[in-house]
Amino acid sequence: MSYPIYAIGDIHGQLGMLEDALDRIERDGGPDAKIVFLGDYTDRGAQSCGVLDLLVRGNADGKNWVFLRGNHDQMCAMFLEDYPRNDARLLVGYHWLHPRIGGIETLQSYGVEATNVDRIYQVHAKAKQAVPQAHIDFLNGLKPFHQDGALLFVHAGIRPGVKLEQQDHDDLIWIRDEFLNHKDPHPWLVVHGHSHVSAPEHHGNRINLDTGAGYGHALTTAVFEGTKCCVLDVGGRRPVTG
Repeated sequence: MSYPIYAIGDIHGQLGMLEDALDRIERDGGPDAKIVFLGDYTDRGAQSCGVLDLLVRGNADGKNWVFLRGNHDQMCAMFLEDYPRNDARLLVGYHWLHPRIGGIETLQSYGVEATNVDRIYQVHAKAKQAVPQAHIDFLNGLKPFHQDGALLFVHAGIRPGVKLEQQDHDDLIWIRDEFLNHKDPHPWLVVHGHSHVSAPEHHGNRINLDTGAGYGHALTTAVFEGTKCCVLDVGGRRPVTG
């Protein structure tokens, strides 16, 4: 792979952090830099609408951007269907509007309030009125993974030992322990988010770039040349080693 690839971890409605990350990438790699977004654009942060606006515009402008699906993006898209659905991978008693998930903050970014005295159908009707069809189409068109040479970009991870074409797409956006605890090499270096850590982690077979932006922590941007990985922060490139 002769060109750098940039990757941005879980954004979770943090528009200012995203704008800063894109500025750093443009300074480092120019306006045509290839960027892979690892998913979870919505929920928890205050500006999911603004984040989606920016990404939709970039896509329409022909930017060299690849958008992966995160579990939060799937939950948001499922709620915005004609009849709202709940993701089967959630714990019993959880749903997209549960306080720990972040859908309430996403709807607030569109001017829609959801309280404990509202009925789901009432909130759903207001959401369908408020969320632009372009945002819904964007969420429904996200990719499950992106493979480039020795790198595999995916939101949550892969099920070890399963061929890529046979991976369960729900695993790709939800898996944790079976992937995180696997120490043997994968066919690729897997670049992922989903399981937030305090700083980017290189485990030899995988690199985790989710550093908790949804909780107000840093949004990590990385640059790959082959399998060499550097974090791109205000001070420039900083190697991430296994």
